[in-house]
Amino acid sequence: MLTKAQAKYIQNLGHKKLRENENLFVAEGPKLVLELLDEPLVTLHTAYATKSFLAAHPELHAVVEVSQSELERISFLTTPHEVVAIFRQPRFPQNSSYRKHVSLMLDTIQDPGNMGSIIRTADWFGISTIICSEDTVDVYNPKVIQSTMGSIARVSVLYENLERFINEMDLPPLYVTALKGTSLFDMEPLDEGIILIGNEAKGVSEHLLSRAKQKITIPRKGKAESLNVAIATGIVLSHLLK
Repeated sequence: MLTKAQAKYIQNLGHKKLRENENLFVAEGPKLVLELLDEPLVTLHTAYATKSFLAAHPELHAVVEVSQSELERISFLTTPHEVVAIFRQPRFPQNSSYRKHVSLMLDTIQDPGNMGSIIRTADWFGISTIICSEDTVDVYNPKVIQSTMGSIARVSVLYENLERFINEMDLPPLYVTALKGTSLFDMEPLDEGIILIGNEAKGVSEHLLSRAKQKITIPRKGKAESLNVAIATGIVLSHLLK
């Protein structure tokens, strides 16, 4: 049975401030929830599930049975699916160095779906750290969480003043995506570096673009004006992380 207070609390976790204060996030659907339950850095706070889900997973604890209509009241999805779970935000070990491996840096990525897809793509290619500008969409936004498909538990996402971060940290070379630069197809795979991806519409900020060791671009053959930023990230990583 779902109380009004519980329903209101879960819906309020759609707001960044409460998520930060409580160190929680919401994930939905059997596939995502079950995957997160298997991740060592993520712990379950509470879950709300239908009778059919509970019958299929009797081993689960801290789960409240709810009806389909109650599930719809607390879901952030257009079509709720069996379970809504609240997890504690993972605590990743702090990076002692950004040397000898490749990391991603994101400048003002604002679309939650793009953000989640970038995290998932980074996970696919073995990137464990993403450094974001402070105005990039919150990684624990429910739409971001759904798009990561569980990669949120394996990729550390940090928020920093990027200009200060670049100035103060001992970083490997910075490779910045731009409309004009070295063709991605002419580059050798990277052993270390930070790949900076820019805003969906504006690209990388000029003050960050000037800090690049190398500007890189995906050559265009057709007439499309631009590439989706998450797709572009996948193309870049597939060529630079062989």
